[in-house]
Amino acid sequence: MFRLLCFVIGYFIGCLQTAYFIGKIYHTDLRKEGSGNLGFTNAARVLGVKAGVITITGDILKAVAAFALCNVVFPELAPTAGFYACIGVVIGHDFPFYLHFKGGKGIAATIGMMLCFGYLWPWIVVVDVAIGLAGVFLTGFISVGSLLFSLVLPISIAVAGAPVEWVAVVCCMSALAFYQHRANIVRLMQGKENKFTFKKSNS
Repeated sequence: MFRLLCFVIGYFIGCLQTAYFIGKIYHTDLRKEGSGNLGFTNAARVLGVKAGVITITGDILKAVAAFALCNVVFPELAPTAGFYACIGVVIGHDFPFYLHFKGGKGIAATIGMMLCFGYLWPWIVVVDVAIGLAGVFLTGFISVGSLLFSLVLPISIAVAGAPVEWVAVVCCMSALAFYQHRANIVRLMQGKENKFTFKKSNS
């Protein structure tokens, strides 16, 4: 039962769409601009570097906050309580109820979850971030780095000796990330995916 409660807490924290609120400040609805995605890449492309950095930072911190909160509320059940809170954050970020369940793709929130794993297995942070960044810098595609990161995360926690329950759930989250990137995957296969460039911020 505590898993469900932690998931629900995480879901509502995840629903706090950083890109959506940053867009409000810029008088821009990011759902109607660029790719229409409420995440770092679209925020940076449409609104500029500062907006992109604020967006990814906010989305990462959502998972960290949910992890810490649920571990405090259920100290005897930590870190499993925090883990399910992080899963809720990713789902809330991807499918916020007040935005007709159209949010982001969950990568920044998943990075936040990975950082929470870091206090258990610090090497996971180094390896997973390095692989994700390598994918971006070698190809120029944020989507490639995101997909590589999503692919390697369940593998790395399995190698670290995480509970089978965690590994199974993270495998599902990895599959969700690939589903959320399905349009990107098609464009990559067709050679039509846009390489990442920042819009120069006017602020």
